[in-house]
Amino acid sequence: MLEKLGGIKEKLKDGGKKTQFYFFSGKGGVGKTSCSSATALHFAGSGKKTLIISTDPAHSLSDSFEMKIGGEIKELRKNLFAVEIDPQKTMEEYKEKFAGIEGMEMLSSLGLGDAFDIAGMTPGIDEMASFDKIMQFMNSSEYDVIVFDTAPTGHTLRLLSLPDVLDSWLGKMIALKMRFAGAIEMFKKFLPFGEKEEKPQIGADQLEAMKERLIQARALLTDPERTHYAIVTIAEEMSIYESERSLKVLKSYGIPVKTLIVNQLIPENPDCAFCTARRESQQKQLERIREIFSELDIKELELFDSEVHGFEMLNKVAEKLYGK
Repeated sequence: MLEKLGGIKEKLKDGGKKTQFYFFSGKGGVGKTSCSSATALHFAGSGKKTLIISTDPAHSLSDSFEMKIGGEIKELRKNLFAVEIDPQKTMEEYKEKFAGIEGMEMLSSLGLGDAFDIAGMTPGIDEMASFDKIMQFMNSSEYDVIVFDTAPTGHTLRLLSLPDVLDSWLGKMIALKMRFAGAIEMFKKFLPFGEKEEKPQIGADQLEAMKERLIQARALLTDPERTHYAIVTIAEEMSIYESERSLKVLKSYGIPVKTLIVNQLIPENPDCAFCTARRESQQKQLERIREIFSELDIKELELFDSEVHGFEMLNKVAEKLYGK
């Protein structure tokens, strides 16, 4: 025990770099990607090694930065890196990994494969695969800041709730493996499995390690010193309702939401009757937003006169959000 405590003390002395995590979510079309891209650009410009990750199947990062990004980490400029997680590829890799669990091939040969289909037992294999990828980045200390450009709200809430769901799922899988370990060895002695080359197997140790990663991920996601969650919304009733619902769900999982960004606000233009009417409507909704989300840091972003694409426009957004 003393040795273990000593190791912890040494880590504390090291003052190891603690990566900061910034999540952006909201209804589709409210400007999450612009806000997350501008945030990544802001931190990179301040000298922090920054990675922005898109977990949205309809990736917009490439459009936002006007550069092809893709599924491998790409350096966009000094201190700024980006990657778009490919859900299909990630899911295939994940299924392949679990296909190697010891005994699964034998159970399939006995016609029991469906009963023990690991992929079929998951709460959502695509979301699970994406979360596993996210955990890999979150458990790395390579970057000072990691920014997550997430999928629309519903998908993101399911994704962030997975640590609790998967903790239970992995526990059942470990128990299942232990229960059938003896039977599998006995069947191997009597059934003709052939001489084919053995595939690498996933054992209880690896499953326990995955469970440990989930515990670490939950700790990181609920750590207000390291995780910063922003909801992006617009001054319209449906978007406000969805943002309010998201805040309640995120709170229930202990995920610290600190910021609400109200995007696409129409600036004053007395010469445009339509603009003035729309602005008045938005200002009324803005009053509601200030009341409903009074506990949050509310940032307001006016609608730009051109689309937010490229480094120049993203820098303008960053200045509005964080100052020069």
